[in-house]
Amino acid sequence: MQNSKQSVIFFLCILLFLVAAPLIIHDTHFQHLLIMLMLYATLSQAWNLIGGFAGQVSFGHAAFFGLGAYGSLALLRNWGLTPWIGMLIGAAAAVLLAVIIATPVFRLKGHYFAISTFAIAEVIRELFLSWEWVDGAFGLEAPVLEPGFLNFMFYKTKIPYHFIVLVFFIIVMAVVYRIDRSRMGYYFRAIKQSLQHNMDTAQALGVNSARYKLYALMISAFFTAMCGAFYAQYVLHIEPATVLSLDISIKIVLVTVLGGAGTIWGPLLGATILIPLQEYSRIWLGGTGKGVDLIVLGGLIVVICIFEPNGLVGLVKRFSRQKGNN
Repeated sequence: MQNSKQSVIFFLCILLFLVAAPLIIHDTHFQHLLIMLMLYATLSQAWNLIGGFAGQVSFGHAAFFGLGAYGSLALLRNWGLTPWIGMLIGAAAAVLLAVIIATPVFRLKGHYFAISTFAIAEVIRELFLSWEWVDGAFGLEAPVLEPGFLNFMFYKTKIPYHFIVLVFFIIVMAVVYRIDRSRMGYYFRAIKQSLQHNMDTAQALGVNSARYKLYALMISAFFTAMCGAFYAQYVLHIEPATVLSLDISIKIVLVTVLGGAGTIWGPLLGATILIPLQEYSRIWLGGTGKGVDLIVLGGLIVVICIFEPNGLVGLVKRFSRQKGNN
């Protein structure tokens, strides 16, 4: 009970900061950083359902992200649909893709499963590269429309984008928190334990593993596509190389692993460290042309994985235990 109260207080303090920060600090780069931080915290929390709680490590979430992005921008440009409707259609397409691929990919385990999800994402990317309706490799440019909530366009300020992605973040956090403490969450953990010990213990306990892995993938795909639609409206230009790339899938996984996969706070902690570090290391070191910024990021993640496989959440818990013992 005490831990629950502390978690609620901690979350409320975070929300207070996220609400106040863009209103107090008017630097556009700082506001952009907060938006990307919340976006990747939301994406990683969505991935956490399938990869962290259910133990199915996917490297193909860029496919869901891209479907959401194209659903929003392509339907706006070609049919004049409001991006909010396109967002829901893109999310529905991502869920449909999750259902279609579930049967073949869930027959595989471990690195074979991971490779299969990567392959599916690459297939989707190649299809969009040659699809004339979305201008193939050239990508889509958003039409210039009246700024406002209906058209999901704000040219002079980033603050509306900030609060929209903040709402997304709160919704996904609330859904994952609720699932984690429900019967479905216990089923996810049973499936993960079965995978880790290479035993069908979840099935023996009466858990329909195939069904609940599908549920995890569908929910994860839905929220990932919503984030993709937000990103498309935020940058106003998308192409397969930017919204369907392996880089997106890897960054989502890295943020979650760095923070602590299978935990509520892991994706937020990971995004809080990785996104600003990536942004500023690219500014300070990326100009060297030697990929120093990527070396710094890779080194940090390797160190965390070696000394604390449970990520930053594991480090916090270890520090708390040591402090309590003293």
